[in-house]
Amino acid sequence: MSYLTIFIAAIFVNNIVLSQFLGICPFLGVSKKISTALGMGMAVMFVMTLSAIVTHLVYYQLLVPFHLEYMRTIAFILVIAALVQMVEIILKKTSPALYEALGIFLPLITTNCAVLGVAILAIQKDYGLVSSVCYNLANAMGFTLAIVLFAGMRERLDRAGVPECLKGAPIALITAGLLSMAFMGLR
Repeated sequence: MSYLTIFIAAIFVNNIVLSQFLGICPFLGVSKKISTALGMGMAVMFVMTLSAIVTHLVYYQLLVPFHLEYMRTIAFILVIAALVQMVEIILKKTSPALYEALGIFLPLITTNCAVLGVAILAIQKDYGLVSSVCYNLANAMGFTLAIVLFAGMRERLDRAGVPECLKGAPIALITAGLLSMAFMGLR
């Protein structure tokens, strides 16, 4: 499979959030403002891309040679948790405002099933190191695209005349469903 095919499929056709429904918690929780959503998307992009390299090396250089493949999930969670801690430290020093805006959702990247799911899927698809990095980066870009689009829609809906009974979570869920249906139409 070519790298271009991997990118197009992961971003648009099999979008991790809108088609595979992984990573819904940060998608709904951090999508009230475009700036915050973009910050979360960049953090997820950084973690997913680095996790592709580290998880691939851990799996093929450590777990497979010692026949510890069954430890994959635990090992991947530890790798992702360490990378998220690194992102937290960097954001706290470089962008305190974004760090505060992301709040509890930044450490939740550790338990974001999209990050773990993509790492496991790359191994299951038997991608090489470069293909795995490409796949993870493309999925992170798809996550960022979805969360930023959704944040833009939510910002516009805040200014629109939404009936009182639909304000807040109900209109957000309806909008997320419609956005998901639009992406599924690309299949």
